[in-house]
Parts: sequence; C-alpha cells; structure tokens
Amino acid sequence: MISLNRRTAGAATLAAIALALSACGTTDVEEASGGTAAPASQTCADDTTTTSTGPVSMTDGIGRTVELDKPAERVAVLEWQQTEDLLTLCVTPVAAASIDGYAQYVTAETLPDSVASAGERGEPDLDALYASNPDLIVMEVYQADDELLKKLEKRGVPVLATVGADASGQIENMKEVFSMIGQATGRTERADAVLKDFDQHFAEAKEKLTAANVPATDFLFFDGWIESGNVVIRPYGQGALFTEIGEALGMTSAWTDEINSAYGSGGVDKSYGLAQTDIEGLIPVGDATLFYANDGTADNYVTELEKSPIWKTLPAVKEGRAHAFPNSVWGAGGPKSNEQAIDAYVNILTAK
Repeated sequence: MISLNRRTAGAATLAAIALALSACGTTDVEEASGGTAAPASQTCADDTTTTSTGPVSMTDGIGRTVELDKPAERVAVLEWQQTEDLLTLCVTPVAAASIDGYAQYVTAETLPDSVASAGERGEPDLDALYASNPDLIVMEVYQADDELLKKLEKRGVPVLATVGADASGQIENMKEVFSMIGQATGRTERADAVLKDFDQHFAEAKEKLTAANVPATDFLFFDGWIESGNVVIRPYGQGALFTEIGEALGMTSAWTDEINSAYGSGGVDKSYGLAQTDIEGLIPVGDATLFYANDGTADNYVTELEKSPIWKTLPAVKEGRAHAFPNSVWGAGGPKSNEQAIDAYVNILTAK
C-alpha cells in the first residue's frame, strides 16, 4: 500500500489524492520579500481584520507550548495545507516545501513566485529553510518524538507542530489547524472571519441541494493508481475528509467496515479514513453513487478502470451516476480547498 503519510508521499500518491477542480474563491497574495504580505486580491485587499502585536503563548497540535515575543511575520512552512492556510490568512510565507507540487495540485490559494523553496515535504533543505530567516516554522507532525521535529527544535527557531488529519473529525481538525496558525501569526480575527464564511458557505450548499430536491443517497468517493499493471482503488471510508463532507451534505457513506473486512483492506486508516481494494471491491457498494478523482492525464488509473467489465456493470456506471471530480481540488487542504470540494459535490448533484 502506498504510504498515507503526506511527509513521505511519492508522486503516485500525490496523483491519487490531488483532486482536480478549477480555481474558485482563490485569494492571491501579493509577492513580498518576507513577512506579512500586502494583499493584492479582492479577498485580502478588502480585509479589515486586525493583526495583533502582543506576545503569543499557545499550545500546538501535539501539546507543546510555543512562545513568541510577538506574532510571527517571517513564516516558513513544510506542508501544503498549512501553506494554503497562511495565504488565506493573507500572510505570505518566506519559504515553503515542495512549491512546484503545490502549484500543480493546490488551486485554492496561489503561492507567489517570491516564496523561496525549503526543499521537499518530509525532506526539507535545512540550509535553504534557515537561509529564509524565519521567525516561525510550521510543520505537520503526529507525535512529539518526530525525528524532523527534534532536529528543528535544536536550531533555535520556534516550531509550530500541527496535526494535518484526524479521522475522528476532519473538518473540525482542519478548523483547529487554521485557527492555530492564525493565532501564531496574530491573525486570529481574520481566521475567525474565514471560518464563519466557511460555515455559511457549507450551510448555503446544503440549502441549494434541498432546493434542488436532490435525494439523500448512498455514495462512495475513491481515488486510485496503477501498481504492477493492476488498478488499485482507494475508497474514502468513515473518517475521510471527502466522506465527511458528503455526509454533511446529506449523503450516506456506502463504504462500511463489513466491506473492509470482506476485501481484506484491514479497515480504514486512523488519520485519513482511507481503505484499499481492487476494482472487484467496488461491487458491494451496490447502487451507491460514485465520485472519483481523475487528474486528467492519459495514463492514469481511470483509463484502465473504464476498460474493466466489472466497472461497466456497476449500477452507478450504467445509470450515469459515476462522476469524475473536476480538476484540481486538494484533498487535504484548508478552508478554501474544502469549499472547492463542497462546490464540486453540489455542482455535480444539481447538474441537469
């Protein structure tokens, strides 16, 4: 199985979990030599929220105390969700990891060309990272004994550790990470405003589905890849972000623990809520409506999937209820990427 840890994810995993959706609600942030950006987009240009200036004392995602003499201005960031979050807060990072991949897979927020490369996610270039002269490093960590965290802690620059995924509540965790970064950068007021808008966006999406008389239905979201010439399917089960979004919109997840057991997937991952099966493993979802990631390339797993006789006999496929998500919404992002996912579901379900 391809690793679910985003810090060690390879190109195949990125292609699998990077969903495609044309940019909407994008907040462009003006290029800056470092520190808090002078926003150029309509969203940030009209922002009147206050940036606090006093000392910061906070507890991060793994229970560490982070102390700052003042809110961080020169922030280096090592994961895409947190990069997106900074930009939504109208703060341009001085350095970011895997910036080319971010530009390819994350469309909710545009990373300015002025942002320096900090190497790759999970394998940052420490010389480049510290050459950007950050006053805070934001990373993704799941335990206090993380090797990279320990290494960074020895360098003297404060580190904010955030937990990027939690299958017990992905949307709530996304909000917590966003608020945490807002606190560290003195942008709490901005963070609160964005999350209020997110909740309103979600509520309006539900109302739109209700007004369109879209019936609640069983559904499954999945992505996949080719491994040793075979199609590998990765169903999004209970605890997956896109499952949680779909359920909040009124649908019911069709991927159950019983299916997991029958197809030997070993259940869903405790952080991401993801399972693994083959094409045959889609049969037990029955009449469920299918949504799937498709990066649009000629040789991705969907090309082979559509050749399968099993795929062609699935009720959703025969009835026109198997839907490719449009290009490119990041499946593990912040509030703006989540709004893109909400919109994708609503647009598909209400299409005439």
